Amino acid sequence: MNILKRLSDLLSQKASLFVILVALVTFMAPSLFMWVKGVTQTVILGIIMLTMGLTLTPTDFRNLAKRPMDILIGSVAQFSIMPLVAYTLTWLFGLVPAFAPYSTAMAIGIILVGCCPGGVSSNIMSFLCKGDVAYSVGMTCASTLMAPFLTPLLVLWLAGAKVDVDAIGMFQQILIVTIIPIAIGFFLNLKLGNKEVFGKIQQCMPGVSVVSLACIVGGVVSTVHNDLVQNGLLLFLLTFGMVFCHNTIGYLLGYTVGRLFAFNKAKRRTISIEVGMQNAGLGTNLAMTFFVATNPLAVVPCAISCAWHSISGTILANLFARRDKNKGR
Repeated sequence: MNILKRLSDLLSQKASLFVILVALVTFMAPSLFMWVKGVTQTVILGIIMLTMGLTLTPTDFRNLAKRPMDILIGSVAQFSIMPLVAYTLTWLFGLVPAFAPYSTAMAIGIILVGCCPGGVSSNIMSFLCKGDVAYSVGMTCASTLMAPFLTPLLVLWLAGAKVDVDAIGMFQQILIVTIIPIAIGFFLNLKLGNKEVFGKIQQCMPGVSVVSLACIVGGVVSTVHNDLVQNGLLLFLLTFGMVFCHNTIGYLLGYTVGRLFAFNKAKRRTISIEVGMQNAGLGTNLAMTFFVATNPLAVVPCAISCAWHSISGTILANLFARRDKNKGR
């Protein structure tokens, strides 16, 4: 078990590198993760959300009740900034002639990412940069609980004019892959949290989460491999540019919201990370479930976001931490 814990810690520290490595290997050997699709992909995403549930305690929910205004501000920022920025970027990138052949699929993908709740790894980033971890957990939990209702409605509103959106089916899918696994994890932690063996299992969960995320990214790369090869480097650069802008603007506007509401330094950092980092794994699953048949390239922005959000979140957390270190000299 100690070996598994050390491996889990290593995977957590090198999560972005591991995910990128899996994506590169899969691109060269696409058959490796062809099995990650349909029900299998849903189960894997459910495992990721289960690992989040295993970290939740009644104290986390009491913190939500004690800080309603903070959570409300964060949630409004989460579900307004990122969807609207995504929609605006689809219009701006649509002005580029080279982007036109992919515009509908790319719009669906980035809007899906923008309408998803906060990413689980944002809690780790908040810890690394000495943010308000309790607030981070509270925001992630709150946005995840609201996602079954808000994500389908926002996607229908922003992308419905481009494609048919199955809002009811999306609600059911989010309920299955987020709320139910989180509830199971919370219940297990509540009943078994004081057991030594269970505590050791919990310590290995971050590694399980990273491996699961890598499997989802690998599955997406396998699915869109032929399209990426056919459309070449241009498609990747255009998509990465859109993902980069979406993510970076989210960080900046999230931090700005914290300043507008006079949050302290720790809370400003946390809301910046929470707003900028999305649960792109959920977006990937929704794209694969509802849009891959008609717009297979819609999963590309989601897959790139899976990897990039982890990388950028780590970079931002390190920049915040380095700023503290320089001021302390």
